Amino acid sequence: MSRIYDNIDLKFAEGLKQLVSNSGVKRVDFCVGYFNLRGWGSIADLIDKLPGCEVYEKDEPVNRICRLLIGMQRTPEELVQGMYSASGQIPADTELVRKCKRQMAAEFKKQLVMGVPTSADEAALQKLSKQMKEGKVCVKLFARYPLHAKLYLAHRPDDSFNPIMAMMGSSNLTYAGLNANGELDAEFADRDDAKKFADWFDKRWEDNFCVDITEELIKIIDESWASEEDIPPYYIYLKTAYHLSQEARDGIKEYVIPPEFKHTLFDFQATAVKLAAKHLDKYGGAMIGDVVGLGKTITACAIAKVYEMRNSCSTAIICPANLIPMWKGYIKDYDLKADVYSNAKHLDYKNLKYYRLIIVDESHNLRNSDGARYKNLKDFIQYQNSKVLLLTATPYNKEYKDLSNQLRLFLPEEYDLGIKPEAYIRTLQGDREFSVKHPETFIRGVGAFEKSYEPEDWQELMRLFLVRRTRTFIKDNYAKTDDYGRKYLEFPDGTKSYFPERIPRAIKFKTVDNDQFSRLYSDEMMDMMGQLKLPRYGLSKYISPTKQKNANGTEQQILANLSKAGVRMMGFCRTNFFKRMDSSGLVFLISIHRHILRNAVYLYAIEKKLPFPIGAENALADNFLDDEDVENHTNDLFDESGSIFGDSLNFAGTVTEEKYKKAAQQIYERIVADKSSSVSWIDSGYFTPTLKRDLKADCTTLMNMLEYCGGWEPELDEKLNELHKLLTGEFKGEKAIIFTQFSDTAAYIAKQLQNRGIENVGCVTGDSEDPTAEVGKFSPISNKVENPLPIDQQYRVLVATDVLSEGQNLQDAHIIINFDLPWAIIRLIQRAGRVDRIGQKSEVIYCCSFFPSEGVEKLIRLKERLSNRIKENADVVGSDEVFFEGDETNIKDLYTEKKGVLDEEEDGEVDLASYAYQIWKSATEEYPGLKNIIPNLSNVIYSTKENSEDESKQGVITYAKTPSGSDMLMWMDIKKNIVTQSQKTILDALACDYDTPAVNPALDNHHELVKRSIKEMQSVKIPQGGILGPRFSTKNRLFTLLDTYCKDHEGTFFVTDDLKLSVDDIYNYPMYEEAKYILGQMLRRNASPEEIIATVVDFRNEDRLVIRGEENAAIKEPQIICSMGLKNKSR
Repeated sequence: MSRIYDNIDLKFAEGLKQLVSNSGVKRVDFCVGYFNLRGWGSIADLIDKLPGCEVYEKDEPVNRICRLLIGMQRTPEELVQGMYSASGQIPADTELVRKCKRQMAAEFKKQLVMGVPTSADEAALQKLSKQMKEGKVCVKLFARYPLHAKLYLAHRPDDSFNPIMAMMGSSNLTYAGLNANGELDAEFADRDDAKKFADWFDKRWEDNFCVDITEELIKIIDESWASEEDIPPYYIYLKTAYHLSQEARDGIKEYVIPPEFKHTLFDFQATAVKLAAKHLDKYGGAMIGDVVGLGKTITACAIAKVYEMRNSCSTAIICPANLIPMWKGYIKDYDLKADVYSNAKHLDYKNLKYYRLIIVDESHNLRNSDGARYKNLKDFIQYQNSKVLLLTATPYNKEYKDLSNQLRLFLPEEYDLGIKPEAYIRTLQGDREFSVKHPETFIRGVGAFEKSYEPEDWQELMRLFLVRRTRTFIKDNYAKTDDYGRKYLEFPDGTKSYFPERIPRAIKFKTVDNDQFSRLYSDEMMDMMGQLKLPRYGLSKYISPTKQKNANGTEQQILANLSKAGVRMMGFCRTNFFKRMDSSGLVFLISIHRHILRNAVYLYAIEKKLPFPIGAENALADNFLDDEDVENHTNDLFDESGSIFGDSLNFAGTVTEEKYKKAAQQIYERIVADKSSSVSWIDSGYFTPTLKRDLKADCTTLMNMLEYCGGWEPELDEKLNELHKLLTGEFKGEKAIIFTQFSDTAAYIAKQLQNRGIENVGCVTGDSEDPTAEVGKFSPISNKVENPLPIDQQYRVLVATDVLSEGQNLQDAHIIINFDLPWAIIRLIQRAGRVDRIGQKSEVIYCCSFFPSEGVEKLIRLKERLSNRIKENADVVGSDEVFFEGDETNIKDLYTEKKGVLDEEEDGEVDLASYAYQIWKSATEEYPGLKNIIPNLSNVIYSTKENSEDESKQGVITYAKTPSGSDMLMWMDIKKNIVTQSQKTILDALACDYDTPAVNPALDNHHELVKRSIKEMQSVKIPQGGILGPRFSTKNRLFTLLDTYCKDHEGTFFVTDDLKLSVDDIYNYPMYEEAKYILGQMLRRNASPEEIIATVVDFRNEDRLVIRGEENAAIKEPQIICSMGLKNKSR
């Protein structure tokens, strides 16, 4: 009786092994419908033991050990074609045979990249390849018609009684067929039956449409991860870079640079255009964060033109008011369909025309998500459902939330980024702990990243949106080198734009004991500054609880706002005094004077039982009075005529309490009379008498400070004298920009230089009506000014505040002078970027800073002393505030003119896609053959290189893609601890040279670490839809309208099955861009629900509404791309 194998009581694998290993068996024939290459391991060793014997094939003797016949399956389309053809089947021909071979080869390749590799599978595949090469195994593909037979024959030619043993049934030569599936197979011992089975097999084996695929299988295995040949580590490095640069490469192929820009953009700018456009289409937003001077504006214009050409749409540009003229110039030059709006202007977005693209220039100015400007712009973006392009050279200032707030302009809270803050989650010991600590936060949303302070997490977030290149990156990858070794970019007309060297210069001015400068920085002055209570910045301490109970709702809100703002501002007020002192003695004394006057206004209100004026934001008791209003009373106070910046200013013995009281009354009455003012008011009766006492005490201290300093004589201002000497000596006749933090200082410098006979001096501050026009008078070439002024009428010296540190081209000059003491090194670097721009012709840029000749140690000690005094009041100020930027090391480096101190920090700043693309581009330019080799490398391949990192980081780097296409990299040490998931860090760790040798043997647990990494990656499941987006988005509004319509008309013939299915589709899947655009337009013009429903249903019936994708994509494993072992050097 025949033995039956069903993989329940008896495993077919055991029966097959017995069949092959039976006594006297010399060769075997297998016919299967499916063959899994990895399933060969169960019988590979048994095949090696067979001696083989001669068999006739087409009348020719051939020695065979194992013949494997695979039946070819037809696609559903081919089966339908066969059913309805006249003969009932598809006739075989040579083209069909070639097609079958291609399909089978593709199927075998696919088998080897599915799942995770194991050492056992690797050994089995290598053995199969060896057996095929040695002729022990021959594999053919039957292509005449679909063949799904499963037959296993063992030949015993020396056994005359039972020469052929047979098994037949349902099991394929796969793991499932051998062990797992419920099958039905049986042994056939009858000699006659076995002979018939053998004849049947021979007939198909010798069929003209049965083709040998042995060589193809050898090639597939030898080119796979199971190859016995070493894969060069450089191939793994480059394969990773190739895939990580996918968006950059796709963008380069997909997007075309508009004709207007083909002869204007450099290669690196054209690459940025295409990559940013790809980000915009994929994520709805992008950020160009190139460092200052690399042409973000013209890059953005090209992107706007790309969108205009592709979508026949318009662009809105949101920028600082002072940059509007510049943007209008670009719009005119490149004939853009664009409108420019000030970021300070409230946008009536519901009545604006539709913009497909919104460009936000200097987007770092919109970091505060609580601000009215921010909320208005975000509502505008959401209402229009536009793509958003952010432009900034300083993506974040002090905290990472600066970044996320910019992204939140277009990213809704619930948007699934497909990634999560892994580094932060590891500090919490896992996803579950994150959810416990942040129960309301979506783990893959932007809010989750805001919980993290790990740089690695923010790098991962920004790689989705950021295009950022540094000057060093451009020099290393895009610049040419002249005969003298200097780097330059070449314009299309052949003009060269060099990369100048930034030279720090310390300009030292003399000081004398007890002179006007020394008195400012004396211990006596610091002591008096430390005594100030600054009560107007801490009004909450003076509110009477009993009287506050009687306040109405508006007054309660004002009191609350005063309290909230004041605790932060006390420390900043003290440091602002210090910074103005660093800027100019004159403006420091003026600021003290203004402070006294504002205090006097409050004292006047208390004495007369009048309400306090409060600033426009109901937040600060300082904004009620502009500095200009103060200056209107300065002449009365000092009995002077003319500007306070023009002549000497002497406070000693000239300023009295009575004069301040008189001026305070006049100012108060003017504020009351100004009906157009946005000043708010709060009853002074809500505050305790202590407020009056502290105000008077501060006034006394401040007046003592004025008395101590005495006055300010410009002719004795040694810093100003050195500036004059510099401009009339070393830099005589050269254009120069003088930067200061304060408009008062700018006005003082400009006036004094003019008084000293320097001609053509311009001054630009935040109060200038048209900064762009003023810049054009100074730097007409770089700004392409039409009909520029003659050279002798252009500004030779331009004095400016940091209003010109954003968005302006000043590279007609190469000299920058920082008048204030340079505590904030970043500000100096940004200023240098105003002239270190494309088009700069000078070999060097001089960045001059002023220092007292005695050195900087005393200044550093004074700053530390003031900082400590502020920290003593941490309960009022807030201990986490940073009042002084920079550090003493930078100050000392500037003082000693250390080379490179003003260069941008380069590490880690380039966006990953650009970085990876440049690795790929540079490698293929040096080794052109790699362009074909790397893309054709099989997935799952691996190599091992020597570990150049910390020995504890020995392990495996695994690179995989999720079913939705997200890149995932993981570095795991040999103890199965995650080292990092930072893609930039991992890419750098993979880096090696072209000739770096592979290390043999690989780590023993290489495949095990890959498997563990994939398991970790699978914890991130990417949904394919189900996100409606923000409330103003087209998808959200459309779903809401249709869902409401269905509920309101439930049970009527208006609510069809097609409509219900359409509503479900819109909720569950992403929409096609065309459908989103057309339906969005209909919503904006208030089309009727019936009209919208008809369009939606038509789109669905035409399969143009949503992108369904694969229903089961979320549960698929990540696809392994490659892996690299990092093995410590053996000792």
